Amino acid sequence: MSGVRRNVALAVAVDRLRAAGVASPEHDAAELLAHVHGLERTTLFKIDTVDGELAERFDTLVERRAAREPLQHLIGAAFFRHVELAVGPGVFVPRPETELLAGWAIEHASAVLAGGRTPVVVDLCTGSGAIAKALADEVSDADVHAVELDESAHDWAERNLTGTGVDLRHGDMGTAFDDLLGTVDVVVCNPPYIPLEAWESVAAEARDHDPHLALFSGDDGLDAIRVLAVRAALLLRPGGVVGVEHADVQGESAPAVLAATGRWFEVVDHRDLAGRPRFTTARLAR
Repeated sequence: MSGVRRNVALAVAVDRLRAAGVASPEHDAAELLAHVHGLERTTLFKIDTVDGELAERFDTLVERRAAREPLQHLIGAAFFRHVELAVGPGVFVPRPETELLAGWAIEHASAVLAGGRTPVVVDLCTGSGAIAKALADEVSDADVHAVELDESAHDWAERNLTGTGVDLRHGDMGTAFDDLLGTVDVVVCNPPYIPLEAWESVAAEARDHDPHLALFSGDDGLDAIRVLAVRAALLLRPGGVVGVEHADVQGESAPAVLAATGRWFEVVDHRDLAGRPRFTTARLAR
């Protein structure tokens, strides 16, 4: 591709991505073209033609995206609420849907702060550190803790959380933070929740590139949520709250896991912007 008008280059890229089954070909093509030019997607109007080395780089990235390599891996970043995260092979790419769960945690941490106390927040299964970083960014006085089991993902989280003040640890969500038992105000978690039998239905970007530890959770996809229901009850102070993301088909089964323990009340399921069941919240009995 040499000396091609911007709109033509984009149209060709969009056709290739659409034919490959990419969900948002127009958006992704524009992001890749902006990336190779060092621009924001909204400023692509500054480019008249795509040529030379930049055209070759763009063509290579479009080819890789057509092979269903995640867009965020290609540009090296993911954007989550008001923060930017470094991402790549070995870490779960944060999804826009999870911003709602993060917002819920931010609201509850802010309410504790408004009441005159420093909120203690724990992010279990932090992955890239997305929720923890958003919390530290938007509730800067909060005491934020995060844990990740996968070594590679922990390395990415360490990179993203350096300088934020977040206490990041390498460990298992089911045993982490013994030193915080009974003192936490908010527990938030985006755990693995895909049933093992749903392997074929997972988008190629996730199935082939996200760590399987971050995706699959037993035959029904609820194993990690069962662990969370127990661990969060130990971590939280009486009346503290927990929020956990789940699959859109788990709008009844995920809340049922919490309700079945007898430790939780105000168990509520929340929908995402598309109207699909997305996360469950509950309050620990006093």
